Amino acid sequence: MDLQEVYGLMDRFAASGLTALEWEKEGERVVLRKEQTVIAAAAAPAAVQVPDLPDEQRETEAGEAVTAPLVGVFYAAPAPEEPPYVTAGAQVRKGDTLCLIEAMKMMSEIPAPADCVIEEVLVKDGEAVGVGAPLFRIRRV
Repeated sequence: MDLQEVYGLMDRFAASGLTALEWEKEGERVVLRKEQTVIAAAAAPAAVQVPDLPDEQRETEAGEAVTAPLVGVFYAAPAPEEPPYVTAGAQVRKGDTLCLIEAMKMMSEIPAPADCVIEEVLVKDGEAVGVGAPLFRIRRV
């Protein structure tokens, strides 16, 4: 198992709801486990206000979207001084990296779901995102 396969397995495990995973391939074995965090019942969740969007902004959110599979911080590029993975108008192939989401000091690559054109980047670099938040508006090709 090469390092890229291990990283891919780690990314998928981090984005899943699983708490443990054992994988064996060609005599090599990888075991991944997540610690479960218990939140005290007395802690109230923070309220998040969602502003009412103007009609023209609602229209730009129409169409097929690539959404965040986990809560974290959106990064458009692999490093601050490097160009973004994709920009509006870019044509990408299924599996190409679109962005990174950092969660608990772990970077997860977000892949393109299909061969497509990036119609719009909906999130700013460094912005916090939640599960299901739209990141990109795409058009399949």
